Amino acid sequence: MIRFAALLLLPGLAVAQAPVSLPAGCDAYVTIQKRSCIVSHLFTCEADPAGHQRRVDYDETGMTYMGRIDAETQWIESFHVRAQNVERLVPEPADPASFSELVETGIDSWDFRTDSDAFSVTAYRGFDRLTGQSVTIDGVALDETEFEVTVTDGMGGFLWSVEGREYIHRDWRVFLSGIRSVDTGADEYQTDGRPVEFIFPGEPGFLSATPLHDCGEMMSKAS
Repeated sequence: MIRFAALLLLPGLAVAQAPVSLPAGCDAYVTIQKRSCIVSHLFTCEADPAGHQRRVDYDETGMTYMGRIDAETQWIESFHVRAQNVERLVPEPADPASFSELVETGIDSWDFRTDSDAFSVTAYRGFDRLTGQSVTIDGVALDETEFEVTVTDGMGGFLWSVEGREYIHRDWRVFLSGIRSVDTGADEYQTDGRPVEFIFPGEPGFLSATPLHDCGEMMSKAS
């Protein structure tokens, strides 16, 4: 799932890319510049069911991810660009993810499966919990969460586990990444996808495909 490559760029330099062009009938409502040289765009499309929304991510080399969630933040579909792999939610999960339950009770457990051509069935079991802490980043108020997830294959074999802290935006009904610790069984590492800037329609940098933060460092792996 992870392929290793060596990409050496000048310090602080991200490769300029053309602005993001969304499909007809789709409108973005925010661009998020993140740590680890990632820029994300959140958008909705007229053809999708009510409450669904999409996200597309770019790094220094181009688009890396595109996904769709429903109003409860269930992963409906994820496209991992470099792996050319599409994951889709298996219907009738044992314990569906529920954004509503998280904000109403402070914790939400989930147990669901995805299916893909590349990896067949993958199971995700874990929880999200509000920490009670709120932060404001670039003028946007967010609630902090903590989470744990264990990922197994269709036979119950361990694949990886992740724990860390993220953020939610109650009105947008989305999770925003934070600092995560990943354990693959053979390796342990940390990722940092915290938001740095929020850019709205009409502002400079909206729908830019060029990430701005933590770019230009040696990248030792790419998904």
